[in-house]
Amino acid sequence: MKIAVTGSTGHVGGTVVRRLISAGGDHDIVGLTRQVAPYEDVDALRSALDGVDTLVFVSSDGEAAKVVLHHQNVLRAAVEAKVGHVVLLSGLDVDLGSPFCYAYTNGWSEQVLRASGLDFTIARAGLFAEFFGGLVRQSEQDGVVRLPAGRVSLVHRDDVAECLAVLALGEPTNTHHDLTGPEALDIATVVERAGFAYAEATEAQFAAALTLSGEEPWWVYAYSSMFAAIRQNRWQAVSGEVARLLNRPAVPFGGTR
Repeated sequence: MKIAVTGSTGHVGGTVVRRLISAGGDHDIVGLTRQVAPYEDVDALRSALDGVDTLVFVSSDGEAAKVVLHHQNVLRAAVEAKVGHVVLLSGLDVDLGSPFCYAYTNGWSEQVLRASGLDFTIARAGLFAEFFGGLVRQSEQDGVVRLPAGRVSLVHRDDVAECLAVLALGEPTNTHHDLTGPEALDIATVVERAGFAYAEATEAQFAAALTLSGEEPWWVYAYSSMFAAIRQNRWQAVSGEVARLLNRPAVPFGGTR
């Protein structure tokens, strides 16, 4: 097979490429970058996907409106290049009515893929443990982390990347797979496992603290909308799919493999 991976210079995409290569087999693994196949250029994307059997589509990043355009272009190019199987990295929250800005991009992208006529496999990942841990450290002041309350199931990026590689080497399932950590934790426990004391903040207080720290307005909105979705219990689901795909337990938050 010829397998292409978008975002191959990023952590998730790069790990997928390495896992696919290490899996062996007579496969041609192609790491796509923005220099070769920019998300804004459908012609370049179509050319990069020519002859590709399986595309591992690691989602774009940045402002949600740009992500929608990027995903539209990639999926259009995949259709025109007649890609046989698209493995899409999505998120647990795909409700178009969710307050989380990226729930719309994920949900819309899934809808476009399902309507495309392409065979597909969708990996709905929980919030990345590394991302959330970084947010905890960013929010620390004098040993105390002030974040809105809620429960989350945090999954490690490497677990997600390894699952994407396994799904890419398999047949299309034409359904979604929830990739989560092994447990749902309240935010206080997450903060304490990271080594800090926790103090509950309202979403408004959290947004104000981000703004005062110099965070860009877009990311203040993105983070705040994420916590609004967490408050609605949209990120606390726990699935055994990581363990099933990898034949080992998912790594817990704060744990190692």
